[in-house]
Amino acid sequence: MTSEVLRQTISFQLSSSSGVPAYLQIVQQVEQALRMGVLKAGDRLPTVKEVVAEVAINPNTVLKAYRELEVQGLVQGRQGIGTFAVGRPSGPPPSTQLRLARSLERWVRAARDAGLDDAAIDALMRSALQGRSKEGVA
Repeated sequence: MTSEVLRQTISFQLSSSSGVPAYLQIVQQVEQALRMGVLKAGDRLPTVKEVVAEVAINPNTVLKAYRELEVQGLVQGRQGIGTFAVGRPSGPPPSTQLRLARSLERWVRAARDAGLDDAAIDALMRSALQGRSKEGVA
């Protein structure tokens, strides 16, 4: 086993106020890391023990998240070795996602410079995602 395969490339951050269950936050963060190219096939996810120590959650929560990711075909558990990324969610390649993320970050900075707070930015984003921007409805 090479050190490349055993490299850990993700760190989880959970929010108790988000309303999203902790296991789904882990699933979403792994999916996003795979989309953005932060995690690549062969990269090792943190062990259950490492995640529990890092974010102070129940080990069963981490196991549930890793099982969900395995069902989706994104990771594979290897007995006694760890859990490894094996695929990525469908969609554009990481380079395209990174380019779009940088563009979005510039837009968010411009929105904040224009005086919008997070709630106003969120409302604009939701409106755009729902296709209402053409109608002038927020």
